[in-house]
Amino acid sequence: MRGTFVDQGGLFSYIAPEARVPANHPLRKIRELVRDVLGELTRSLGRLYASEGRPSIPPEQLLSALLLQVFYGIRSERQLMEQLDYNLLYRWFVGLSPDDPIWDPTTFTKNRDRLQTGAVFAKFMSKLLNHPEVKPLLSDEHFSVDGTLIEAWASHKSFRPKDGSGDDDGGADFHGQQRKNDTHASTSDPDSRLYRKAAGREAKLCYMGHATMENRHGLAVAGMVTLANGTAERRASQIMLKAKAKEAGGCITVGEDKAYDTADHVAHLRAINVTPHVTQNDCITATGKRRRSAIDGRTTRHEGYGMSQSCRAMIECIFGWGKQHGTMRKTKHRGLASVSTDFMLNLIAYNLTRIPKLLTA
Repeated sequence: MRGTFVDQGGLFSYIAPEARVPANHPLRKIRELVRDVLGELTRSLGRLYASEGRPSIPPEQLLSALLLQVFYGIRSERQLMEQLDYNLLYRWFVGLSPDDPIWDPTTFTKNRDRLQTGAVFAKFMSKLLNHPEVKPLLSDEHFSVDGTLIEAWASHKSFRPKDGSGDDDGGADFHGQQRKNDTHASTSDPDSRLYRKAAGREAKLCYMGHATMENRHGLAVAGMVTLANGTAERRASQIMLKAKAKEAGGCITVGEDKAYDTADHVAHLRAINVTPHVTQNDCITATGKRRRSAIDGRTTRHEGYGMSQSCRAMIECIFGWGKQHGTMRKTKHRGLASVSTDFMLNLIAYNLTRIPKLLTA
């Protein structure tokens, strides 16, 4: 009986009785890259598990299964275990034979939480970017930085006064009440913050994810998650770019949108050997005054400024893929550490879907 191809989130899933995977299947090259990286992380992964007691889920299979969850936008670990039970392609990618038993969803979740304590995903990203086939694709001088909102797994009803006051309806009726992060917090996810994306938009409980992209092929090279506030984007940019400038050992450039156009941010970037190619924010304010941009003609006159601004738009593809196909739109985790882990996993998955196409181009 012949197999069929099913389009799931940009990757074609091949369902066949004998689990044959075509040579040109995108998951084949992805699996090779994942195996190479996991082979270098064996010692780091082994330290996360006890040397005695009942055997746990092999970390290599655990990470492979988590990547599958992001590739195909699977909503929960329970649904992932259900699909692993019958999908032969998923079993082949994870490293399970057709008759191997599938793990209990609760056990899978407990083992997943162990990976957060060892910075495994940051190490995985570093090893992947330093892979012999991947490193030539990257630029080590020109980058872009941007942020996006990640909707928290908490409702407006859980956003209650910190002092325990309030009505007795469980927060169901909050219309007309003044609620601020200083005086209120979510009872289900205290790390989430009420944040409005723009004037006239509704406020949501969310986190803020930040990504650094290299400008040659648009691959994510760094990421982090912070609490959602007005200065988080600039502070996260400074942290990530300082590390990149240190790695490069010289001056680097960064493209950023007009939200980063402040005098203190631009001055800080220049102090850490980063040339800021920031979009000029000299628009008319609500009071009728014109803003003064921190970027002047000494920067915009160069050809590199226009190139950085052109490449900067590619970073939206990372966020768009993560929210359309991955699990970035609305996180299913609670707490800054868990959301950060899921965000890094989405960045790694995006790179893995892009790299095979770039290698064959």
